[in-house]
Amino acid sequence: MKRRTIIILLCGLVGVALAFGLLRRGERSGETHQKLRFVSLAWQEQALATNRDIVAEWNAAHPEIPVEYVQGTWNSVYDYLITGFETGDVPDIFHYESSVIVDFAMRGYLTDLSPMIPPEMKDDILDVAWASVRRSDGQICGIPFLMESLIGLYNADLLEKGGISPPTFEHPWTWGDLRAAALTLTLDTTGDGVPDRWGAAIGLRNSANIVMNLSVGFGGSFFRKEGGKYVVRVGAQERELLTTIYDMLYNDRSVAPSSIGQSGPGMMPGFFSGKYATLIGIGAWSRQQLVENAPKSLRWGVIPPLKALTQQTGTSAQTLSIPAASRHRAEAMQFITFMLNKPNMTRLAQSDWMLPARASCLALPEFTTKENGWDLTSASAGFLTTGSWLGAPGYVEWKSRIANPVLQEFFSGRIGLDEAARRIEQESNVVLSRYQ
Repeated sequence: MKRRTIIILLCGLVGVALAFGLLRRGERSGETHQKLRFVSLAWQEQALATNRDIVAEWNAAHPEIPVEYVQGTWNSVYDYLITGFETGDVPDIFHYESSVIVDFAMRGYLTDLSPMIPPEMKDDILDVAWASVRRSDGQICGIPFLMESLIGLYNADLLEKGGISPPTFEHPWTWGDLRAAALTLTLDTTGDGVPDRWGAAIGLRNSANIVMNLSVGFGGSFFRKEGGKYVVRVGAQERELLTTIYDMLYNDRSVAPSSIGQSGPGMMPGFFSGKYATLIGIGAWSRQQLVENAPKSLRWGVIPPLKALTQQTGTSAQTLSIPAASRHRAEAMQFITFMLNKPNMTRLAQSDWMLPARASCLALPEFTTKENGWDLTSASAGFLTTGSWLGAPGYVEWKSRIANPVLQEFFSGRIGLDEAARRIEQESNVVLSRYQ
């Protein structure tokens, strides 16, 4: 009786082991029906619908590898992912941005996608987009699909009344041109000594991104490598943009003071109402807000990248990545390849009003039409470059704990440029030293 019981138990254990082995084999070969988890950060209504539609189309065509759509938010995704990386409870695919995922890759959290990328995709995606996700050793930590371009917007009627010709791609404004136009367009129409229309507005709340990306045109970089380690320096080139904005705020008084406490999206209603004649350094996605929410009578146009030493601006690509802890990496890459093929990337870029990372998409009529400023916005892709901060360990903490607070104090007039530069350098390098 005891022997029979032992035999039954042994058989049961062998059966469990075989079942487990078959399950693992099925997972490796793609035969499992367990869903792939995809965390998306799409937030605009059209983009949400497009992302969900693409997932539904995949599921209909690939019932053996279904994808579960999970809605994430930009505000919470960093903490969500860090927790998942530490516990192993990760999504199979997630949407984020290049400036952060390179840091994840350096910590070993992400799958190197370089051997998994189809040749067609590799050749079609722009070099600047690949540069934003490539590590120094050649590893690719995410597939770029949307690129942000910082543009400007102008109120055509206000420029016309002020006798100012709007910039064009062939004849862009310099920062000096912007400053002169903003002075002309700032008016006190009520005679109370306070302007009620401002020549320019710049969303300076949490301004690190806009300052760093626009500083590139002045030759600024903030981040440098010295002795094989990243350091932060605020030299003459970095100071030039800061001085220009500060002078427009406090000397010219042509930039709306509300810029200091507002983000770019927060300034859109003022642009709609004619309170601001121009809105500088806002993402290309803002055009959707104009089309959907601005008064129909508003005539507006796109300001191409402003020229300093060059018209170059830094960019951050939106990406899809696969955690190293995912048990379905091959299947996840199949889904990414489908989601970011030419037709789908076209849909994603149109719905988010951003630039597609594929050269073949940018050449389509949808992105070259004059309607809604697509032609100038797409042409700005030629000025996009990656900032020197890409891959700097501790970049996310640096931006939130050092750069944004110190720049806020500077633009608020609470500290001068020398003090801001000193603090950014000293406090930044204390943060970075913990990661290097």
